[in-house]
Amino acid sequence: MYRDGLTAAFDEASDIEVAGAVGTVADTLRLLGAEAIDVLLLDLGLPDGSGLDLLATLRARHSRVAVVVLTMNEDRQMVLDVVRAGARGYLLKGAGRAEIIDAVRHAAAGGAVFHAGPADVVLSAALGALDDPVVALGLTAREAHVLRLLADGLSNQAIASRLGLAPKTVRNQVSTILTKLGVDTRVEAAARARAAGL
Repeated sequence: MYRDGLTAAFDEASDIEVAGAVGTVADTLRLLGAEAIDVLLLDLGLPDGSGLDLLATLRARHSRVAVVVLTMNEDRQMVLDVVRAGARGYLLKGAGRAEIIDAVRHAAAGGAVFHAGPADVVLSAALGALDDPVVALGLTAREAHVLRLLADGLSNQAIASRLGLAPKTVRNQVSTILTKLGVDTRVEAAARARAAGL
């Protein structure tokens, strides 16, 4: 019902065309593969997966799409995780239709859009980034720990043993770290970690 209401609101905006309204990760990826989409409004709670995980996929496969998260979730860590995953905005579902439509226009023009609460979280994190290399690099605490061990020259297997994780989990985390740092190799990641004072 909420999705239908949004679709109806966008239909009244002459400068916005709704390419589709779907409710699952699978349908979203199918839609993105079939349509040229500029802005995606994304809920974090999807029946077949996490919106946060979908953001990582979008960053890798559909980086030109501006994603604005539209959710009930006001959790501080979630706001930061979503921004680090590449979202252009974070709105709460209590936002009015006009605000949501304006947010889509702003995101399509390359801007960032945040509800007041999430905006405060992002600002606080940005100010903290001046002193905290983990925040500055956009990493979670676990990713920073993995990066430190990687920078010390440990293999994925050794990192997995040290942290009590499955090797596949460490491989996935290393891949995420490389993406977040914008580098291609472990050597480059280690250099970024040292330069940031990690």
